[in-house]
Amino acid sequence: MKILKLMSYLSVVALFSTSCNKDEITTSSKAEESAALANPIEQNYLSLLHQLEQEDVTSKASNPLESRSSYSAGSTVYIMSNEINENQVIAFSRGSDGKLNELARYATGGTGNGAGLGSQGAVAIDDWGRILLTVNPGSNDISAFFVRNDGSLRYVDRIASGGTTPISISSSRGRVFVVNAGGTGNIAGFTFNGTGHLSPLPNSIKSLSTDASGPAQISFSPNGTVLVITEKATNSISSFSVDNHGNTGNIHTIPSAGVTPFGFYFTSPKTFLVSEAAGGAAGASTISSYRINPIGTVTLIEGPFATHGSAACWVVADNNGKTVYATNTGSNDITSLSVSGYGHLSLANGGASTPTNAGPIDAAMDKNSRNLYVLARGNSAIISYSVKSNGRLTQIDEDGGLPARASGLVVR
Repeated sequence: MKILKLMSYLSVVALFSTSCNKDEITTSSKAEESAALANPIEQNYLSLLHQLEQEDVTSKASNPLESRSSYSAGSTVYIMSNEINENQVIAFSRGSDGKLNELARYATGGTGNGAGLGSQGAVAIDDWGRILLTVNPGSNDISAFFVRNDGSLRYVDRIASGGTTPISISSSRGRVFVVNAGGTGNIAGFTFNGTGHLSPLPNSIKSLSTDASGPAQISFSPNGTVLVITEKATNSISSFSVDNHGNTGNIHTIPSAGVTPFGFYFTSPKTFLVSEAAGGAAGASTISSYRINPIGTVTLIEGPFATHGSAACWVVADNNGKTVYATNTGSNDITSLSVSGYGHLSLANGGASTPTNAGPIDAAMDKNSRNLYVLARGNSAIISYSVKSNGRLTQIDEDGGLPARASGLVVR
């Protein structure tokens, strides 16, 4: 679906650039056309994706062996190895039953730090599902890959992160932002130039609320107009407005409702939920809901809401934003919660948590919300769950043998 949408979008741009009959362009196409012209970054990005797609098709046509891919056409799960000697992205195919099978490992060109990142979002995929981005915390840079139709990856570029120890990355409409946790901490922005390489966005390096904020995650809002950053050390949430050209406004910072805000997830265009690890105290973790305001500021909706878990750090929601799952690294389980349309919280699954293997960290769901995948650091494995009604989870698979400090998890 995303490929069809991409090709349709590019066709609109092509129509405008030639002498087409305006009466043949639909109203929705005119809106997309105007958006592309008003946002040269996004227009250039979509052209890049089209170029990469055509190069991939040409390559396979000239090499029959390459076209006979062993990869499934279904969705794919990705993590990063975070190893000191060589960071890699590890790809897994998803079967129709939700189970995983490791496919390949791709060198990022950078290195990991061989330790826990203490972050959510070390790996990300763009709006179109065609560019995968990962941080390289050991070499202080980020890498980009083109995602082929079968889920395999093609290396695109690597660039310095604009700081030290990048730990979380996000992309929207051709713009890429990363948060660096080392040194005094900062955010930095990038885009893709005409040759397909990453380029720094001018004046995009911005400080966080303090020089020792301890960031945990950076993410665009779903419409790409706001960047949100959780800060563990200051118990704060910071935000920046972002325009079409990637220019960021002034930082806005509010105290978090709970202690040690960590991972967060948008359940609607203007609402997001934050997990609060409470410094790892036993049974003290919480979750709070927040709203993005039109000017890019953040306000509390509800919280802190007790999850009864320990060290709730990573959080993810289903595709309608009604059920949320928080992985509790300290108590080795998952809390299921229900979310109303206004961001109000209640426990799901009868208030019972779902046991995991030791040290659950990153989590992600497939696009149909049928399966939840959790990276468990204690035994270096991905645990696969089927999702039942009312937030109930049933384990269906376990894939071990992963690097000890693997981080990040995303599903395409």
